[in-house]
Formats: sequence, C-alpha cells, structure tokens
Amino acid sequence: MALVAEFHVHRIRPSRIAYRLGIDIARVEGWLSGEQDGERFQRLVTACKKRNYQAQMKRADRFHGQQAYEMRLAAQNDLRQDQWSLR
Repeated sequence: MALVAEFHVHRIRPSRIAYRLGIDIARVEGWLSGEQDGERFQRLVTACKKRNYQAQMKRADRFHGQQAYEMRLAAQNDLRQDQWSLR
C-alpha cells in the first residue's frame, strides 16, 4: 500500500501502478477512491507528500539566489496544489 501511495504522489496512473506492482487494478482504484483502508492510505499519501516537499527544499539549499528561490517556490506550489486537490 505504501508503494501505491508513493506512485500516486508522483502522479502515475492507476493502471500503470497496478502493472508495475503486479496487483489487481481494482485494489489500486479502491485505495485511491478511499473505499478500502481510506484513512490509512491518506496518511501514507500525506507522509509521501511531506517527504517530497522536504526533499525539494533540501535540493534548493544547494543553490543560491534566484534559482534557489524559484525551486522553493515550485516546491511550495506543488504542496499547496496537492493539498487543495485533496479537498
């Protein structure tokens, strides 16, 4: 389930997730729709999003000036967009 959450955060299609992991697409779609283990799956997705955000911010720390600012801004926009899409 953690891998499905990770792939979902990276915007990989459910059919592709099922193919890559070798599991039934109905199970993947059930997790994504919240029909199966909805609360647990959402916690995993949130954790993956936070990890991605922190990794993007860490990458931005390697740069200076405008480039670092733009990388941080892009990371914040990604996080904000993902949070908005959950509502």
